[in-house]
Amino acid sequence: MSDKADPNPYTVRPAEGGPGDALRDVELELAKRWPENKLEPSLDRIEALMDILGQPQRSFPSIHITGTNGKTSTARMIEQLLNTFELRTGRYTSPHVESVTERITLDGAPISPERFVEVYRDIEPYVGMVDEREPVAMSFFEVLTGMAYAAFADAPVDVAVVEVGMGGSWDATNVIDAAVSVITPISLDHTDKLGETTGEIAVEKSGVIKPGAVAVVAQQQLDAAQTILRRAVEVDATVAREGMEFGVLRREVAIGGQLVTLRGLGGEEYEDVFIPLHGAHQAQNAALALAAVEAFFGVGGARGGQLDVDKIRQAFSGVASPGRLEVVRRSPTIILDAAHNPDGAQATVTAIGESFGFTRLVGVIGTSGDKDVAGLLEAFEPILAEVVVTQNSTHRALDVDRLAAVAVEIFGEDRVQVEPRLDDAIAAAVTLAEEEGDLGGAGVLVTGSVITVGEARLLLGRK
Repeated sequence: MSDKADPNPYTVRPAEGGPGDALRDVELELAKRWPENKLEPSLDRIEALMDILGQPQRSFPSIHITGTNGKTSTARMIEQLLNTFELRTGRYTSPHVESVTERITLDGAPISPERFVEVYRDIEPYVGMVDEREPVAMSFFEVLTGMAYAAFADAPVDVAVVEVGMGGSWDATNVIDAAVSVITPISLDHTDKLGETTGEIAVEKSGVIKPGAVAVVAQQQLDAAQTILRRAVEVDATVAREGMEFGVLRREVAIGGQLVTLRGLGGEEYEDVFIPLHGAHQAQNAALALAAVEAFFGVGGARGGQLDVDKIRQAFSGVASPGRLEVVRRSPTIILDAAHNPDGAQATVTAIGESFGFTRLVGVIGTSGDKDVAGLLEAFEPILAEVVVTQNSTHRALDVDRLAAVAVEIFGEDRVQVEPRLDDAIAAAVTLAEEEGDLGGAGVLVTGSVITVGEARLLLGRK
């Protein structure tokens, strides 16, 4: 590896024996590259790789997803809908919850460790060529993006569902010409890299909207909405706006999720759609996903019409989104949620209040160092009786003592416990939750980072 790249402390979770050894070796090689939170904003390197590989990203149509929160859940919903309509899909999302292979899926299933290794070895010589030509070597995320597009072309897939890593305009995924772009709600996150207002952040995010495409846009802050519409006009794209051209008409809490009525792009209603996920934000994600798939099929708008309602119901009933208000244990209830910024935390708080009847909820929180930690903790404070602060195993994690200092300011010293190890933190939180004496009303929420949630999922044996 060239000395152009800095070491990356990305978590490697080695498997034992057989293909796990080969996967571990590849993960170690990828870990030497720039991590996802270190950027040199440019498409030069990924474009060079695509040129050498013969433009694999142009061999399939795609749906491109950006925004701040809800991208992965929306991508999973889109994938499920397309699969139900018997299209072969490739999905590329980040970060992963447990295994790096989750980032590249075919027909809803992560590619095998063997295939992951094979794809990497196939493109490895060409990545080396780009490293030698460019002033900065390819990053971890850029190499994975190249792997995803190569795997999708080789499969081949009928359509790719692609989530940006960060931003949009200069994100490595943005070498596709997506016929449909989806922009989930934009809020303040990665402000040091994307901008300090939602309007500034929207400049980067709206860069995924391609000439003549359809942009499916969630409800936004005013400055973000104006920026997105300006970009759409510049590239002559059609805009479908949540609350106007499509949206959630009705929703009610149901056992294990919610029952919704969605309005599609043609004005038609899709009634009695069960979504096995909690929260108004997931209903919003469902509306975005449905509108994106309608746009992909050319349904709605001036053409009118709607998709098969029974297939829509079938698709949504099978949606899963690991680590998003996921119940993994009972007595006491343990919930995993990957909220990592204030807006995501607020959506989680609202959903918990709506869908769960906790009398005592204890938080286990481990965050990354580049997040608005105070804002996140302030959002959670009203629903958490106590909080156990911890840290995950990556170097991106905020030091537990620094996190504790912020937590004490918000919760008070008596409500904060420090446990550097995640397993100890979960055990401590369970003990605190059980102090209520009513296990039916006791709960533990593990949150603050996708990585923290992924490691908790492994510890709790969730498959």
